[in-house]
Amino acid sequence: MINTFRIHGGLPLFALLALGVLAAMMSFSLRAEPAASSKSDKPAQALPTIVLVHGAFADASSWNDVARRLRGQGYPVTAIANPLRGVASDARYTARVIDGIAGPVVLVGHSYGGSVISAAAVGKANVTALVYVAAFAPDVGESCASLSGKFPGSTLGDALGQPVPQESGASDLYIRQDRFWKQFAHDVPEGDAQLMAIGQRPITDAALNEPTGEIASAWKTLPSYFVFGTGDRNIPPVALAWMAERAASRGTVSIPYASHVPMISHPETVAKLIIQAARGR
Repeated sequence: MINTFRIHGGLPLFALLALGVLAAMMSFSLRAEPAASSKSDKPAQALPTIVLVHGAFADASSWNDVARRLRGQGYPVTAIANPLRGVASDARYTARVIDGIAGPVVLVGHSYGGSVISAAAVGKANVTALVYVAAFAPDVGESCASLSGKFPGSTLGDALGQPVPQESGASDLYIRQDRFWKQFAHDVPEGDAQLMAIGQRPITDAALNEPTGEIASAWKTLPSYFVFGTGDRNIPPVALAWMAERAASRGTVSIPYASHVPMISHPETVAKLIIQAARGR
């Protein structure tokens, strides 16, 4: 006959011993599991920072809806305040912003901002792609004015107000507030366009006429992507399509009837192309 010992009227001794062994096994298993899983974990690859460069008659807030979508996908975003004083000086300003960013960068330029990113990206090893949003992609010796006038269709000249002289000898240019909506942003609600007109940032006439320097066409060596509207009245759509083809664009999106500000009127489409560029597709 097998005797069983009980402690304080509780479980038999052999049952307590069995429970102790089981607890020890479970403790070892719980301690060992994280160590095993950590060996298979791989560090997440950092997403590139998206640097947004606005153009003439706009400001950094013009990227708000695009930036919101990019941030929602986990991308770090910086929208710089483009000085709009001259291509070379604005490109140096943008290049200094890039120098302060660790890791890869995708540069996005709107309108005149395309000329700026084309120069700012030169020599920057961390810039992986360029995205042109209704933007100029000039070659050596070309200016925004010369490219816009290369093909018929721009009505910007007639919509400009009286130039404002500056001490530098250049003049600031604004779009007349009563012409802004139809000229610049006809597919944006009129009330929103009126606020954009009030807050527009001027560009100098010298900046629009400044020719691109000898080494300021980064689209020749970096992957480029283009998006623009077929209803653009600032830069003729045929000119935008021509620049995209010349740059051997990896992705070109033309939005039917869209105005010069597709990042405002079609932010989802613009954000999607930027993400495509960031993924290198």
